[in-house]
Amino acid sequence: MWFTYIKDMIMNQNTIQVDALESEAIYIFREVQAQFEKPVLLFSGGKDSITLVRLAQKAFYPAKIPFPLLHIDTGHNFPETIEFRDRLAKELGVELIVRNVQDNIDSGRVKEESGRYASRNMLQTETLLDAIEEFGFDACIGGARRDEEKARAKERIFSVRDDFGQWDEKNQRPEVFDMLNGRIDLGQNVRVFPISNWTELDVWSYIKQEEIEIPSIYFAHKRKTFVRDGMIWSAADEVVYRDEEEKVVERMVRFRTVGDMSCTAAVLSEAIDITKVVEEIRDSSISERGARIDDKRSEAAMEKRKQQGYF
Repeated sequence: MWFTYIKDMIMNQNTIQVDALESEAIYIFREVQAQFEKPVLLFSGGKDSITLVRLAQKAFYPAKIPFPLLHIDTGHNFPETIEFRDRLAKELGVELIVRNVQDNIDSGRVKEESGRYASRNMLQTETLLDAIEEFGFDACIGGARRDEEKARAKERIFSVRDDFGQWDEKNQRPEVFDMLNGRIDLGQNVRVFPISNWTELDVWSYIKQEEIEIPSIYFAHKRKTFVRDGMIWSAADEVVYRDEEEKVVERMVRFRTVGDMSCTAAVLSEAIDITKVVEEIRDSSISERGARIDDKRSEAAMEKRKQQGYF
């Protein structure tokens, strides 16, 4: 009985915290719409961008979301997230803009990596900057959170990029008393992070509370996998490099984050529903980005990508 009481108390506290975070995010969405001319929501079909969509719905209800969704498709995304992306946009009646990294590879503007750690994540930057220029977007809304990675912890809610799309971590505007300054010069644009103050657990608790549908890949399922560098990789996808000696074994796994298939590892799990996922995240001592090999290339891997224009 005492254990049940403590558990209920923790759940109630978490609900109060998530409600406060929701209010903050809704305020940020409304400030974006008020201060910018052409905002866009970056949407990948992952849990964070799905959460952003729900928050945007609440911010502007009963009207529709007043800006399009943009996905920079590397061509190496998990099929489950692409299917979900297309279906959700159709159900909501929101414009979905897709720009493909493959087009820049084909034109020779960027060169694809090769080898066992090859990834297209770095190549997204050029395609994103092209899309921003093509449509004239002045505010790009994304699901980055401060708890994910130390470079993201340095970001402001309104994070200004120069006319080359670059970020200067040493030259950022103060944000005191929730005052958000959206003034920008010609050529500049702003990256906006409505859930910057959320944790991974907050996101999952909100998904549970709101009963938000998410791609099946986030739940435990049997999958053909192999182990490399202590991490579990999907063997069913051709874009994932595998040495001949790396043995394929069927395991019960799920994905905590869904970037490119080539750089996103799975975790062993029995969490087949949202309640079990929340419990698993609460007990975990490893960050979700621990399963992203592209963040391990160097200590400053993410920060360098941001300086070049990455989201």
